[in-house]
Amino acid sequence: MADYLESVRRAGGEPHELDQHRDAPADVVKRSGGLLLTGGGDVDPGLYGEAPHPTYQPSEEGRDAYEIALLRAAAEAGLPIFAICRGMQVLNVAFGGTLLQDIPSMVNGAAHHTVPEPRYAIAHEVWVASGSRLSEIMAEKLEGETCQVNSRHHQAVKIVAPGWEVSGTAPDGVIEAIEQPGQPFRLAVQWHPENFWRTGEFRPLFESFIEAARAVTR
Repeated sequence: MADYLESVRRAGGEPHELDQHRDAPADVVKRSGGLLLTGGGDVDPGLYGEAPHPTYQPSEEGRDAYEIALLRAAAEAGLPIFAICRGMQVLNVAFGGTLLQDIPSMVNGAAHHTVPEPRYAIAHEVWVASGSRLSEIMAEKLEGETCQVNSRHHQAVKIVAPGWEVSGTAPDGVIEAIEQPGQPFRLAVQWHPENFWRTGEFRPLFESFIEAARAVTR
């Protein structure tokens, strides 16, 4: 959690950690400029109509329902949303999408999406869609139309939620970023940009998120 908090601070924001037992979604959106969802365990596959894969690793009890409620409340209130790793997965489910439950056993020729030193080690590149909001935000950091990312996940977006578009993919076809067109900042990424706050490779993502949040609270 420390890296998420520091990434927000470095981008000029003031982060507030939420407690699902104390912070009601309706109250959170009233006092917040934006919503950032973090990594964690797997999303309950029953939420998108599937039985659990043998590799299913549930999150904390109640977390799925709480974050789905947060997402829907934030979207209704018009808040910027930035979702990372599990955050991207629960966002996709919250708005009607599905998940690929286990990349290693379900994707032929899968890249290494979980690596021995996952915090900072580069795992693979991401191909960023030309003309996407992600491409616009990361323009000065991209190498052509790619960026190098870390990785520590075994699940990914399968069917993208209605109204959202793919803006980044791994070389094996795994979806690495989605966004909602027509919004100042509605973006989700599968890797962990927060781990790079010391070196700044993905600082533009946090800066753009904070800028959009400030616009809401002015």
